Amino acid sequence: MNTHIDTHFQKKIITIHPGEYFSSFDDLYIATILGSCISIALFDPQIKLGGLNHFMLPTTWRENISPEEQGRFGNYAVELLLNDLYSKGAKKKNLKAKIFGGGNVLDTGTSSSNMTGINNINFAVTFLETERIPIVANDTGGIFPRKIYFHPQTAKVYLKRIQKTGMSLEQIKQQEEAYQEKLKKSQEKVGDITWF
Repeated sequence: MNTHIDTHFQKKIITIHPGEYFSSFDDLYIATILGSCISIALFDPQIKLGGLNHFMLPTTWRENISPEEQGRFGNYAVELLLNDLYSKGAKKKNLKAKIFGGGNVLDTGTSSSNMTGINNINFAVTFLETERIPIVANDTGGIFPRKIYFHPQTAKVYLKRIQKTGMSLEQIKQQEEAYQEKLKKSQEKVGDITWF
């Protein structure tokens, strides 16, 4: 997690990375960049509290997952954020959700076997429907990465799709490939990460 003051927004920006989450009552923005990853923004409008997570894969069935790894997987990441919000006074009956990400940024124009983004989207929608948390906004899929700024007091989201021609896309592709390779090596060591 990184913190800085943004001159454009004139606000504190908390930037989260894969596996992280953050919630606040404060007048600030929680920011992240998403490729095939998903961020779920959850907020309780009654108390003006919101939070955002960032996960890479829908789920893992590993039994001995470390606390540092938990937020990388949707089945842990959403529970971590929910528990954080509940500890600050949020009520489940008041919660609303917004979903972002799940893009196929590694698409080369040919048939791709990379289903990570689609599986992440399906997990997020199914989880929230099962928990009966209404989804009030959903900007997912496609081939472009997204940069989002989430304002936890109002639940407003500023979203920018990063176009294919920029250097930023190449950096995101490299990060996605490096992160997937890291998870693949972890699977080879442990043997029980499920790839979708």
